Amino acid sequence: MAEAGRGERAGKASEDMGAGAASGNTEAGAASENMEAGPASENMEAGPASGEMEARRAEWGLQARRLMRGAASAVLATLGKDGQPHAALVTPALAPDGAVLLLLSTLSEHTRQLMRDPRCCILFQGAAEDENPQTTPRVSVDGVAEKVEDEALKAVWLARHPYAEPYSGFTDFALWRMEPKGGLMVLGFGRAHRLRAAEFRPAEGEEA
Repeated sequence: MAEAGRGERAGKASEDMGAGAASGNTEAGAASENMEAGPASENMEAGPASGEMEARRAEWGLQARRLMRGAASAVLATLGKDGQPHAALVTPALAPDGAVLLLLSTLSEHTRQLMRDPRCCILFQGAAEDENPQTTPRVSVDGVAEKVEDEALKAVWLARHPYAEPYSGFTDFALWRMEPKGGLMVLGFGRAHRLRAAEFRPAEGEEA
């Protein structure tokens, strides 16, 4: 009788341990599911925010490209042999892929500096909103310039600056193409936006 009682108690203990283990596994499984669900939930929440930021960037890029297309002139900053910056007035145009086109003469200091160091920055400006010049929308574009021989791109530049046709064929003049690597657009007080290279590339079907 005593042995039978001990057997029943041992069996009951074994069942309790088994149930506990099963319960533990269930809880562990739930914890595991929660751990896996956590990042997924965070990603779902981050998705719309990320999408909203990309939409904003796309709008900033469009504003920058419109400002650049509308500018008949701009300021080109180059580097001298000693590292001293040099600024010069230039007349830009935009290539279909968003690159900046310039017709430059080797008689100019900035052209010779580009031949030595192609790193440069171009500042485009729009019209001020009021008498305060700080309200002027502007975008500075950083990049690397290269001399190119491309009649199609030269035609794009001349379409923007037809008055230059008489001297565009002079031997000291050549077409330069600057590939934007990034930049900064300022639309007024507290409205500065850092731009990536992608923001300078026109959308499909966008006016060149």
